[in-house]
Amino acid sequence: MLVTKNLVPGESVYGEKRISVEGGIDDTKVEYRVWNPFRSKLAAGILGGLDHIFIKPGAKVLYLGAASGTSVSHVADLVGAEGVVYAVEFSPRSGRDLINMAKKRTNVIPIVEDARMPNKYRMLLSTVDVIFADVAQPDQARIVGVNAHSFLKDGGHIVISIKASCIDSTMPPEVVFARELENLKEQQLKPLEQITLEPYERDHAMVSAVYLRNRMPTT
Repeated sequence: MLVTKNLVPGESVYGEKRISVEGGIDDTKVEYRVWNPFRSKLAAGILGGLDHIFIKPGAKVLYLGAASGTSVSHVADLVGAEGVVYAVEFSPRSGRDLINMAKKRTNVIPIVEDARMPNKYRMLLSTVDVIFADVAQPDQARIVGVNAHSFLKDGGHIVISIKASCIDSTMPPEVVFARELENLKEQQLKPLEQITLEPYERDHAMVSAVYLRNRMPTT
């Protein structure tokens, strides 16, 4: 079971189970939220064996493809009150849910914009430590790249969920994944790790990489 320490005790975001345990200051209870890997690519990646997601307390995270904010809420738990999650979602309908979630989790900054055009939200962001991307677009590597060039610190990290069929449904998934790794390298991103998201998602991979600004990555 995967859980995150609830940033807003007593509050669920999407009906997830909450667990209270003894062990807080003065023996008060600490509340955790169960993180469902069937509803979160990032949770699936963690349980699937990804060694590092680089999202930790105090981190600044740019989350591309935030949807209604279920996974974003867990990332907000991870970075804590000292961190911040810039959550970008293109769909106005999902964006409304994202905005409502952020009313309780004030370390989330919801941005209802197109991730292809980071200049539209440049004024809302500072430099970030990590980019997580789940945008399921054929040009996903380029989208991640333009956001990295705009916001990610040199030596910062990206974690990207790759859905093979959204990139090229005519090719075997392993061929698509290999090609996407090359596309990431063209964006000055040096891949570090790759796993599949089975059994939680079919034909998905998750890749982590380090950003080497103005330096060609090596294999």
